Amino acid sequence: MLIYLAHLLEPAYSGFRVFQFLTFRAILGVLTAMVFSFVCGPIMIRKLTFHQIGQFVRDDGPQSHLVKAGTPTMGGTLILVAVIISTLLWANLANGWVWLALLVTAGFGAIGFVDDYRKLKLGNSKGLSARAKYGLQSAVGLAAGLWLYLAAASPAETSVLIPMVKHVAIPLGAGYILWAYIVIVGSSNAVNLTDGLDGLAIMPCVLVASALAIFAYVTGNAQFSSYLGFSYIPGVGELAIFCTAIAGAGLGFLWFNAYPAQVFMGDVGALGLGAALGVVAVIVRQELILVVMGGIFVAETVSVILQVATFKLTGKRMFRMAPLHHHFELKGWAEPKIIVRFWIITLVLVLIGLSTLKIR
Repeated sequence: MLIYLAHLLEPAYSGFRVFQFLTFRAILGVLTAMVFSFVCGPIMIRKLTFHQIGQFVRDDGPQSHLVKAGTPTMGGTLILVAVIISTLLWANLANGWVWLALLVTAGFGAIGFVDDYRKLKLGNSKGLSARAKYGLQSAVGLAAGLWLYLAAASPAETSVLIPMVKHVAIPLGAGYILWAYIVIVGSSNAVNLTDGLDGLAIMPCVLVASALAIFAYVTGNAQFSSYLGFSYIPGVGELAIFCTAIAGAGLGFLWFNAYPAQVFMGDVGALGLGAALGVVAVIVRQELILVVMGGIFVAETVSVILQVATFKLTGKRMFRMAPLHHHFELKGWAEPKIIVRFWIITLVLVLIGLSTLKIR
């Protein structure tokens, strides 16, 4: 939005030309979202506390979590609002990729909001039924996949790139719609499963979003994409602002969500942020790299799948409790230790993902 104002003011003062640089606006996106979170965070926490919008703790969860009951939740609304405002202020609003990312994030965030609201209204931890939740997620995910398929200018844009290999891709054709759906919905639910400890999910989201901002910038720059062997996608660089806004909003929220948490982000934040990472990865065609960088999210999801499968097949559990972070809790690991170690693992995985920029 402000890019247009700066363009109008350029003739009066040449200094406004700096707003045309994507990197400068991406930095402003980080700072805007972070400041918004810092300023509005305490206000939101007071409001949630006043209206008694507190966390319901599962009866079958770790007993150490019982002390978390009543902690304000739905704080993810703050993250999503900060991301949307920052993106609208600094991104080029004539860019269709930006609007797709915003709409998918808002759509999944709305699903999470309804789920959280139902949990609070009904006074239990169930929220939306699994069928309703996945049905709504599927509708948004398939719509996004269809948008991407119809917007593709060439068959190459509906192909899956193989990391670290130049000019090798798997063409999917119309199957790209299903592929995009799987990535977006899978990413959304993976982040949601990870959001079980104070700050556990938000920092990996910040790290992965920051890395995706670099991928978006490279993919949307003709010179850099050519030099590094990436397929150039015009306009996709604007998603760097969206990604840096996620990083800024996430860091601002972490100020209040760090152990011991003053507020939880709830499904509204986890589902929205997961979908945001998924849709950006699909647009910049780095879906497989997302699997690497988001390895913690993948491990949490796989642990749940294995737990259910082994129990149904053998009557025994593979882990003491799933998702994976609960397993380590029951092994006696302190919550802060689990959180920080998962952050460190994510940082290493993100660096591995970024290394593929050059190793091709």
